[in-house]
Amino acid sequence: MPGAVTIFLCGDLMTGRGIDQILPHPSNPVLYEPYLKNALGYVELAEKATGFIPRPADFTYIWGDALDELVKAAPDARIVNLETAITKSEDHPDKGINYRMNPENLPCLAAGGVDCCCLANNHILDWGPRGLLDTIDNLRGAAIKHAGAGACMEEAQAPAILEFGSRGRVIAFSFGDKTSGIPLGWAASPENPGVNLLEGLSQETIRRIEKMVQQVKRAGDVIIVSIHWGSNWDFSISREQRNFAHRLIDEAGVDVIHGHSSHHIKGIEVYNEKLIIYGCGDFLNDYEGIEGYQYFRGDLGLMYFATIDARSGALLSLQMTPTRIRHFRVTRATGADALWLKSIANRECRKLGTSVDFADEGKLALR
Repeated sequence: MPGAVTIFLCGDLMTGRGIDQILPHPSNPVLYEPYLKNALGYVELAEKATGFIPRPADFTYIWGDALDELVKAAPDARIVNLETAITKSEDHPDKGINYRMNPENLPCLAAGGVDCCCLANNHILDWGPRGLLDTIDNLRGAAIKHAGAGACMEEAQAPAILEFGSRGRVIAFSFGDKTSGIPLGWAASPENPGVNLLEGLSQETIRRIEKMVQQVKRAGDVIIVSIHWGSNWDFSISREQRNFAHRLIDEAGVDVIHGHSSHHIKGIEVYNEKLIIYGCGDFLNDYEGIEGYQYFRGDLGLMYFATIDARSGALLSLQMTPTRIRHFRVTRATGADALWLKSIANRECRKLGTSVDFADEGKLALR
């Protein structure tokens, strides 16, 4: 479509811990968690629940059916929230959860054609500042752009700029909010590495983001703000979050808000023709076999394909592919699982003035 850009967005991509253990070059499996002390334990839990998982799996394995969906949709940009450190660091802060992927398994991101990793989340410093700096260096070495974390505040606040020649650019900012569990001590400072942590959802924060956008935005740019916010298990969207999202659009010049943190999908809003995804859910995790929170169906998710008018930033269409995590890979959700996703999406979207329905090939389309 002339003047249009299609962007693939997804929720948490957690390639560490159990996922890392099934890839060709697993990390040292030792963990420092209260639940399990060995990452292979997560593989064993998954196999008890759903059956055999191949080891070693090749780098394309974890993407499963998502690869065909990406080929069909042919998005101009592929943006994910990466919730794992890519490092061999043994620095393990007393945090309780430690996600790490061996740098030699980095080709699994290239296998999915990832263009940009948003890093402002509550797992990117699971292996300390050294682990964060390693992650950034490894992504740069693989020519994968990043936003939301850096060696200092200036780097952490810098956006990722994805260029498409004469067709324009997608500019992705990544922010984290303390409500997602990001420790306050993880905030980047002028001299120290860390994440791009929001100082609340205030008007002052809006003004700071507006200045960041103004410094880089050109005609034809699509501006994305990716935010890790809210708790893991909660469908509700606070009034503060919704007002903040609206002000990002009205005052800061943002075109798309890519929200994540919840391990399940949340509602979608179109405000002044601009797309707001409040919570994408998980794209890939190692939670198979873990009891609790089954009501939220954290194994089910959506692949979001947003087509945006690059001239105005308006949403032209949003197609979503239902997915299910099974055997540590992304599969197409069909039958009762797809119906469940449609039902929950409609329940949550109606509160925001939108709805979804089935479209071609079992996809969901936003109305």
